[in-house]
Amino acid sequence: MSLRAGTMREAEIDLDAIADNVRHIRRLTGVEVMAVVKADGYGHGALRAAVAALHGGATRLGVADVGEALALRRAGVSAPVLAWLHPPHPDFAEAVAADVALGISGSAQLDAAVAAGRGDRVATVHLKVDTGLSRNGAPRDEWRRLFAEAARLERIGRLRVEGLFSHLSNASEADDRAALAVFDEATALAASVGLRPRVRHLAATHAAIALPEARLDCVRIGIGLYGLSPFADRTSADLGLRPAMTLRAAVAAVRRVPAGTGVSYGYDFRAERDTTLALVPLGYADGVPRQASGAGTVRINGVRARVAGRIAMDQFVVDMGDHDVSVGDEVVVFGDPTLGVPSASDWADAAGTINYEIVTRIGARVPRRQVG
Repeated sequence: MSLRAGTMREAEIDLDAIADNVRHIRRLTGVEVMAVVKADGYGHGALRAAVAALHGGATRLGVADVGEALALRRAGVSAPVLAWLHPPHPDFAEAVAADVALGISGSAQLDAAVAAGRGDRVATVHLKVDTGLSRNGAPRDEWRRLFAEAARLERIGRLRVEGLFSHLSNASEADDRAALAVFDEATALAASVGLRPRVRHLAATHAAIALPEARLDCVRIGIGLYGLSPFADRTSADLGLRPAMTLRAAVAAVRRVPAGTGVSYGYDFRAERDTTLALVPLGYADGVPRQASGAGTVRINGVRARVAGRIAMDQFVVDMGDHDVSVGDEVVVFGDPTLGVPSASDWADAAGTINYEIVTRIGARVPRRQVG
């Protein structure tokens, strides 16, 4: 679809792409899919992404913190939701009341989850173990105590242990296989004290595709949900995924300038020949990375044009050469590269970052328009 008339900038979110990406991952893995919609659905909108993912066959949702989970509940989402990152001394009362499952990384969090129970409503938890990423998750020397206490609390009806999980580093296949072996140790230890969690999950998009033995009972799909590839050497199309976000703007100004003309702050770019410049009303306040100055490309009227000079807070300039361009012409910053436009990965390469960051950083000033 094209930019709406009178619109300066927008991000189009294709809900059919999100649903289709879930269907594809489900067919590929043959297990449950937890759709990860943290960080406002990686910039796509948490609620719309959640609804589309559930329509595509996801059975669970994952978020970083309880606030994100509660926002989904307030919007009417009733599907299972897991939140795994918590502040010191958490109060889980509202989460337990809203039937939000809690990722538990240690004894203090376990105690807080139990304390949040009211009457017959007890906390549902997924115990998280550290298998080598050295972030959250219980370290190995705390597993036995954590598992034994969780088993005791479950036996007396104070807690429900639904899941056991961890995260992989994706540093290499060997590293991920080593982490899987550590996770298997955790699973065996949990079983030895009487825990039988129904949902074991370890693989995110990368391992869900590349390491079949890590799929277990459920895979957590984040970047793949939005149709982007977690691999440096494999595109979305290679993986059978379709990007869900297209970032567009309308050309705000056009000028013909002589050779030697400087562009934007610092004059990092000076025209080597007479050329036409087009102004794009998007900048780093909108999430367009300043680090891509002089390197990012867009498509205007079928032409790929490069950013000329520094990306500013609200705008950047592209060098159109001798190609025709007019005020109001559509600019596609990134979208589905199979349609001939730059991808989020192209912008990530230009900025020296990853495609996750490109889509997640698109700011609130950019209206989202959902299609599908």
